Amino acid sequence: MTPSGTALRRSLGVRDAVVVGLGSMVGAGVFAALGPAARAAGTGLLLGLAVAAVVAYCNAMSSARLAALYPASGGTYVYGRERLGPFWGYLAGWAFVVGKTASCAAMALTVGAYVWPGQAHAVAVTAVVALTAVNYGGIQKSAWLTRVIVAVVLAVLACVVVVCLASGRADTGRLGLGQGAGAGAGAGGVLQAAGLLFFAFAGYARIATLGEEVRNPARTIPRAVPLALGIALVVYACVAVAVLAVLGADRLGHAAAPLADAVRAAGVPGLVPVVRVGAAVAALGSLLALILGVSRTTLAMARDRHLPGALAAVHPRFQVPHRAEIAVGAVVAVLAATVDVRGAIGFSSFGVLAYYAVANACAWTLGPAPSARVLPALGMLGCATLAFALPTASVVTGAAVLAVGVVAYGVRRRFAPPAPRGSA
Repeated sequence: MTPSGTALRRSLGVRDAVVVGLGSMVGAGVFAALGPAARAAGTGLLLGLAVAAVVAYCNAMSSARLAALYPASGGTYVYGRERLGPFWGYLAGWAFVVGKTASCAAMALTVGAYVWPGQAHAVAVTAVVALTAVNYGGIQKSAWLTRVIVAVVLAVLACVVVVCLASGRADTGRLGLGQGAGAGAGAGGVLQAAGLLFFAFAGYARIATLGEEVRNPARTIPRAVPLALGIALVVYACVAVAVLAVLGADRLGHAAAPLADAVRAAGVPGLVPVVRVGAAVAALGSLLALILGVSRTTLAMARDRHLPGALAAVHPRFQVPHRAEIAVGAVVAVLAATVDVRGAIGFSSFGVLAYYAVANACAWTLGPAPSARVLPALGMLGCATLAFALPTASVVTGAAVLAVGVVAYGVRRRFAPPAPRGSA
């Protein structure tokens, strides 16, 4: 049972849930992640994309099965608590909140870098404040704005793909098909690229964390998650092929703004400002959905007193976790004013992969049939492999922050009185 006064309104259908997931996936990642991934994998970029997609699919299906059974805000925090015990739920929630808070900062800084490079941090903080206010106004307003953002971004990406492939300067030989992982890349480079690209795929979690606000979740969530993931994969593959064909792996790997460089190389420099606007809009869409997801997991953890109980309040008029949203927005604003985007992305990837490892472990417990355990097993293996293939600094920092969360959990269990569970 969810405590009285903290229940959220179920108002999202399949279309809205898919749009929220797309707003998280088809966002700034497609504008920013291709360059670092190409630097790691060379011509094995497309193989890295395929690996990331396979791991994401396993995670998505595990998450969809669990979300249908436990349609409450919090995602894997709730699943881990119910299937594996309170510690594993807490660990998943901690990994999600800290990892996705870093993602919020990275997306905000991406907005700043495209809108006003000289004042990127100031623009980032402004974006965080504005979107926190939008989320405060209610989930339907957020879903409506996300729908507009997704439409704009898809239109811009379609223009990039058409311009690049129709320019006459595209060379399919640059795709590296049939050449293995590419010169100098190797399996380690492909896996690191997959880990970086997973950062952009991970948005389908937002559908699960909004489970308490979805109509008929047992039907809606299992449909919305694979739909959103499938659309995102097609978009990413088309963009990757188009940009690789024009720039090649080496130029792509060293491009600060890969899509803008691609349309310039294709002979259409007039499209560069449009791409810059599209990148900023995409990052705003990701930031909007990220703040939604982090605040809902914060709500769930506050209900169980893993975070301050005051954060569990739901606004009586807007029916949103307003205190959690304000707290998340404040933390993200501070990070956006101080951190570097590259470090934020690597740290976020490690935390999110840890979160999904717990989700797959939960899905493993749903049934004894071997066929039902194949995807969770592949998902757990994939998450562990990609997490430790990330740059060393990201692995060390991520592991240290998770360890801090474990220590905090142990201290609370030892010295704090037991708290009633807030939700089923």
